Amino acid sequence: MTGTTEGTFAALRTQLREAAATFADGPDALEGILLGLVDDVDRAVREPLEIFPVCHHSPASAIAMARRLREKQPKVVYLELCEDMAPLLTELRNCRLPVAVQAFATEVDGFPAEWSPLSVVAPITEASAEYQAIAYALDTPGVELVLVDRSSDHVFQWDERGTHDTEPADPDAPAAEEEAALHGDAVGVELGDLRPRFAELEEHLLRHGRVRHWSEWWHQYVELPLGEGDHDTYRQVMLLIGSLFRRLAPGDSHRVRVDEDRERHMWTRMREHLAATGTDPADCLYVCGAFHAASRVEEFGLHGTDTFEIGPRTATTWQHGLIPSSHAAIEAQFGLAAGSVSIAATLWAKNVGRTRVQPYRLAGQSGAGTPRPRKTVAAPAPVPALPPADRLTGFLRRPAVLDRLDEAELLGWSVEVVRAARRNGYLASTADAIAVFETSILLAGMRDRAKPTPYDFQDAAVTCIEKDTVPGRRDVRHIVAIMMGGDRVGQVGYDALPPLARDVHDRLAPLNLRLQQRGVQRALLDLTGRPELERCSDVLWMLRRLLPQGAARPIMGERRLGERSVQESWDLALGTHQRALIELGYEGVSIEQVLEQRLRRTAYAPQATTATVLEAVEDATLYLRGRRLPDELGTRALEVLSAERTVDGAPEVLRRVRRLLAYYRTGEPVLPPWIESFVKAGYAHYCTLLPTAFTDEDATVRQVAAMLGFLFSMEGLALSLGCDRTQLELAVAQSHPRDPSRTALLWAARTQLGHLSRADLRAKCDELLGNPLVVPAYPRYLSGFVHALEPVPGLTDFVVEAVSNAFGRLPDAVLLPWLPTLITTLRAGGAELAPLLIREAGRIFPGRLAALDEWVPPWQVQPEPAAARTERRAGAGGRGRTLLATHPATCDAVATLLGCEGTWQTADPGPSGAALAARHPDTAVALEVLLTGG
Repeated sequence: MTGTTEGTFAALRTQLREAAATFADGPDALEGILLGLVDDVDRAVREPLEIFPVCHHSPASAIAMARRLREKQPKVVYLELCEDMAPLLTELRNCRLPVAVQAFATEVDGFPAEWSPLSVVAPITEASAEYQAIAYALDTPGVELVLVDRSSDHVFQWDERGTHDTEPADPDAPAAEEEAALHGDAVGVELGDLRPRFAELEEHLLRHGRVRHWSEWWHQYVELPLGEGDHDTYRQVMLLIGSLFRRLAPGDSHRVRVDEDRERHMWTRMREHLAATGTDPADCLYVCGAFHAASRVEEFGLHGTDTFEIGPRTATTWQHGLIPSSHAAIEAQFGLAAGSVSIAATLWAKNVGRTRVQPYRLAGQSGAGTPRPRKTVAAPAPVPALPPADRLTGFLRRPAVLDRLDEAELLGWSVEVVRAARRNGYLASTADAIAVFETSILLAGMRDRAKPTPYDFQDAAVTCIEKDTVPGRRDVRHIVAIMMGGDRVGQVGYDALPPLARDVHDRLAPLNLRLQQRGVQRALLDLTGRPELERCSDVLWMLRRLLPQGAARPIMGERRLGERSVQESWDLALGTHQRALIELGYEGVSIEQVLEQRLRRTAYAPQATTATVLEAVEDATLYLRGRRLPDELGTRALEVLSAERTVDGAPEVLRRVRRLLAYYRTGEPVLPPWIESFVKAGYAHYCTLLPTAFTDEDATVRQVAAMLGFLFSMEGLALSLGCDRTQLELAVAQSHPRDPSRTALLWAARTQLGHLSRADLRAKCDELLGNPLVVPAYPRYLSGFVHALEPVPGLTDFVVEAVSNAFGRLPDAVLLPWLPTLITTLRAGGAELAPLLIREAGRIFPGRLAALDEWVPPWQVQPEPAAARTERRAGAGGRGRTLLATHPATCDAVATLLGCEGTWQTADPGPSGAALAARHPDTAVALEVLLTGG
């Protein structure tokens, strides 16, 4: 180290050596740490390429950045941000801050498939140093902005992917809301992560600073003192803090290696750019986090080594865009205290007014008032480079400045927080406002502060207003954060949206809604009076399928196979879910393309089942016009069905195939070839699996019933396509279940095939009820009969009879425990089974309570003797002939109308059927041969 360098901080080094000797009883590691901090600062301030250390979302950093840019007027600004995000920065002028620059990849190549989708976000607020640098570089002619940090691809290449290194959120933060989830599961990249990685150090600072969390410590001991400091003081203090946190960081080898590789990457990129352009380093400014500014890698500086090789990117295709962000989202992602970013925004506005520094703002930037015109000032003349002066000694020895109490401001806060608390359901009064005012002053005094900070006021409000419960959705801490500046939510402008999002807005323009506005809006569609809105309806239904719940929610109207609504009503919140809509734009240029890709991805996934593929077929038919994709996915469903060896999805397969068949039969002239092949293959497939399924313990009764339902309901079509019914009969004959419910299901199948009559089935049930050893298991037989309504709905009356007999004859000890099973069975298959039973019971049982005492069930009515039945029918026939003879004119008129000629005959008391048999004997002879088999 040269003599000049030694002399810059000589006084400070001497004081630190004396302090180390005093506190450590002699030179040891403490002296090395303290002097090492000064060495890091000295090394950084003497670098020919000026390093500007910053902290993310720090108002002090933003003010110092704006002031330095106007003084230095650099021609090149090197910024610590992912280098592949540079093309997106010009679109910031079309947005309302805060927003986040995002890199997104859905199809990965070079990373594990389970990592997909990959997402990296870098949030940007107005009160941040990086925004000042970006606005200056983009709006100043002749200035170049160069991003030098690792690419988004390298973010994941260097990630061990166990868990992302994010600090835990503040435990006192309110429950996460939709604004806090705007970044989703993206990996956050921030400029200047200044927080101690040494837990004991952070605990020590918080305890001796008499604060609750890190954001409050930073606000009190860094933001406020540096808010009015000069440039050299700001740089040296920030470098000192960065060096302190770096030297006292724990030995996390992976995190240290990533940090050092990022610093090597950035210095390598800067040297490459300087060599390629020939720019004078004195005309450049390197903006990076204070943690990286105090770097000790060999590649540091313009004269560092060039041994670091930047690896190639993977073949993953990255999409880039802007997504809306919010103060709450930034706090949640980076582990900041709730309300800290809002308080920083308020402090930024105060600093701008107090220091009179003119900040930079992108031309056309929305979200704030038009800045007042200022007198044009010529750029200052370049100041010759001078050796840096020691500002650290004076700053470290200067006592804390105690701001005097601003009673008017504190009183306004106290009144406003009570008013806001009452709006949110708290029983607050004027007495609470006085208590908050006094408690704020008391807390500040206990913490050695003359003026209460927003954090002191927040603690006082929680103490005085919040009781045992929170009456609304916001607690007092959240109310104070909103009052101090509010959770500002950014918005991406129309021109900065991806093509898909712009196409959605254009296609929904006939609705005459402000779709970019946050909140819920109601859309009314009269599809009969305005047929052109049918295209809007198609877009809304696809958005409902693709976006999160709540983005597009139908209130009236539905879309099913073969059905279209004449009127629809929707609740739309596309502005609230703008991030999800933007991320759809990374997957394609239209929502139809994205939906088709997702359906294909679902159908061809390795874990796809027949039911999921049929669901994709149904969605393709509902939302996309044309037969190409449904036919392709239907063929895929046939392949998956042939490869399945279980019956887990049989109920869902049956339900969807029935629905698709009904749609094609009513809406198409012929059935698609794939569904004919599916029915034919499914018939053979389920016949093969049926005997095993009846005895398989893993298969449920509902799944076996669904198999039989497929076989019986598709039997007519399958036989017409060439299937053999003998295959089904053999499968039923080879089935030998031991479980009572499956046995009842087998009896129902044999009844449907004609192998078991109703009388035999009724006899089996009576035999079960008559056997005391089997009576406890009789409810399980009934459960099987209830499931049998799926394949054999013709047994509905018999099931009603069996259940009624059970209620009449089973003892309470058996009947009452079974009732829950019956209810759950009906609930599980209630969509199809319960209506059948209810309708049949309503037909059989009397409709009035008074008639129930005299009512006899039809299955208990004694059959009428044959002789009595013949006599009754003969008497009825005689009455009919008497009526005709009494009123012959009516019969003659009908005969004349039909062109029949004939005469009236005398009524014959004998049976009229005998004359008919004698007149046509061939019919009787043929019937005799059929019945006798001769």
